[in-house]
Amino acid sequence: MRHSDARREAVERLYPQGIRQVDIPSDAEVGQQMRTLARADQPTDWDRRFQLYAELLHPLVDVKQNPCSHPEGDALYHSLQVFLLVREEIPYDEELLTAALLHDVGKAIDRKQPQAATLKALLGIVTERTLWFLENLAAGSSHLNASLGIRARKRLETSEDFDELLCLAKCDLAGRQIGIVVPEVEEALEMLRELAVSHDDLSDSE
Repeated sequence: MRHSDARREAVERLYPQGIRQVDIPSDAEVGQQMRTLARADQPTDWDRRFQLYAELLHPLVDVKQNPCSHPEGDALYHSLQVFLLVREEIPYDEELLTAALLHDVGKAIDRKQPQAATLKALLGIVTERTLWFLENLAAGSSHLNASLGIRARKRLETSEDFDELLCLAKCDLAGRQIGIVVPEVEEALEMLRELAVSHDDLSDSE
């Protein structure tokens, strides 16, 4: 039996007196409501992911950076600036925005090897594409200042995400301003969460 037939029979049993067709929810609407109820009733891996993001981000407020290269101050303030700048350029790319927000979390874990610490901390809780942005951010920055080797530059330029990586690298350099208003961590995560929900709903409607 098709979902539409089952839904119609259920409606007929619940409303024997009849109901307008326009008042019967679609499959997509039913699916969205079920997801909303599931998320409200119990914590899920989806919820846990954003909780982990918050736990990794908050310690960055205590990471003071070199004032010559980072006059803005702590690593959290920088990360939130980068997130906002990328969001202004490419607001729909959840994976890129996740990389922008989390790109420096390793600085609160291992100051000597922050990139390796970032990748290790995020392995398994972000997508492979987000990890790729984080792995190649330094190369993207080197590409911008023309210090990247020829082979590495050509290899980077063949990536389908090359333009997005350069956007991230540019915003990483630009996100070092003093006095810029940024959201709280929870507000930034809510922006990501809303984007994730909209992507889920779009996938279900296809």
